[in-house]
Amino acid sequence: MLKILTGFCFVILGLGVWTMIGRTQLSEVEENSETPSAQVSPQKFADEMEIRRVVDEIDNAVDAKDWVKARTFFAAKVAVDFTSLADGKPAQITADELVGGWRTNLYSEKKSFHQRGNHRIEINGKKAEVFSKAYAFNLLETGAVKGLWEVWGNYTHTLERTKDGWKVSGMTLDVIYQRGDDKVRTFVPEK
Repeated sequence: MLKILTGFCFVILGLGVWTMIGRTQLSEVEENSETPSAQVSPQKFADEMEIRRVVDEIDNAVDAKDWVKARTFFAAKVAVDFTSLADGKPAQITADELVGGWRTNLYSEKKSFHQRGNHRIEINGKKAEVFSKAYAFNLLETGAVKGLWEVWGNYTHTLERTKDGWKVSGMTLDVIYQRGDDKVRTFVPEK
């Protein structure tokens, strides 16, 4: 039994530069056979790439404080569970409430950085679940509260396929570790 990598995708970035993106899969091949025992369909590959893009672009939009763009990645209602970070209870809220809360807490002077990796994507018809490991920080350099707060954790996003593409319908954060001044995370200046 031989093992080979399959499922590469190459794209042109411009100026004749190529890069490899996408999903690789370790497939078993019988010796003297050219057919892998497991293949990724083009539709599954496309879905996985789009799902990964949606989850990652939420972070990019939030860090850019592009709240209109951030909202586009969500279904109308979102099941949220940030209890490992901020106590409380899991809730079903509107996407507008979720993004509005981020907009209030991550105001222009509060810098943020979100990064995720190790995506594990499971698709079941029109529903999907993404597990990923994440790191984030909030930084305040001026004002009444100054400092850095960091968090590492595992995210689970649920998504639904809609006529407008994949939309996030749920988010759960399981905090592994956090350090720094929690006041940086929670501070919002008075208006």
